[in-house]
Amino acid sequence: MDRRACFAVILCLVSVLSGCASSLHGPQHVPPPQEHVARSGVTQAPEGRIQEGTTAPLDVSDSARSSDMPSDWPAPVHDAQRFTFLRAEQLEYRLRDDGPDVARWEAQGWHGTDYHKLWVKSEGEQSLEGPSEGDVEVQALYSQLIAPFWDFQVGARYDRRWGPGPNRDRWFGVVGVQGFAPYEFEMEPALFVSEEGDVSARLTASTDFLITQRLILQPRFETEVAIQEVREFQVGQGGNYIDLGLRLRYEFKREFAPYVGVNWIRSIGETEDLVRSEGGQVSDVALVVGFSLWY
Repeated sequence: MDRRACFAVILCLVSVLSGCASSLHGPQHVPPPQEHVARSGVTQAPEGRIQEGTTAPLDVSDSARSSDMPSDWPAPVHDAQRFTFLRAEQLEYRLRDDGPDVARWEAQGWHGTDYHKLWVKSEGEQSLEGPSEGDVEVQALYSQLIAPFWDFQVGARYDRRWGPGPNRDRWFGVVGVQGFAPYEFEMEPALFVSEEGDVSARLTASTDFLITQRLILQPRFETEVAIQEVREFQVGQGGNYIDLGLRLRYEFKREFAPYVGVNWIRSIGETEDLVRSEGGQVSDVALVVGFSLWY
């Protein structure tokens, strides 16, 4: 018998002996590799039960009882809980290229649930040199969630201006939305109707570019249009102004971030003519230094 025939006979004998050994001892349980156990995060406890704090396997038997579940699990989360939030986006000093320096603020906050909130917004500025002059705007709005990251808002707005001339104020009704489009640009389009029936609209948009996790560059754009002319407030028919800002902030914490930047604002259209006729500035560039706060 040659070598190939001998080798074939040996293989047949080995196969027969292996089958006999399996039938005598029955099926054997092969434990899973240790690498698989480590990745699954499941550890086997005595009596075949899963230890607390581990992930249960998908093939849990029907014999599991509710009494095996931990008794200290937290209660279900209720989405009707009320929260309060305040953000001062701009608390800054503006060093203007022509005209008195001013202090400016822009802040907003809300109180309510995830679906219904009361918003309060305020912005304005006060001159720091020469005769006292400035303006303030306050809005009180009811807000309702209408889509993910989008709120519908309705309420009232109050404006007041003071300076060397007569002080002026007026009221508006407000309808608008606020949110992210598309989940990156923070948008605030709003429609205003004054107590005299004057209609105007404003759009504010901003976004954040992360240079690092703490150093953030924020461009900001704002514009406003009016349907009617309101001469006493230097508002012309059509486009009123364009406001562009660029601020670089450093977030020591998410709640506190000083920044530096530049801001440019220019009156346009009929508003530019009204501002010129009253001796005002139609364009202004300012270096800004300030900080933002969250609470």
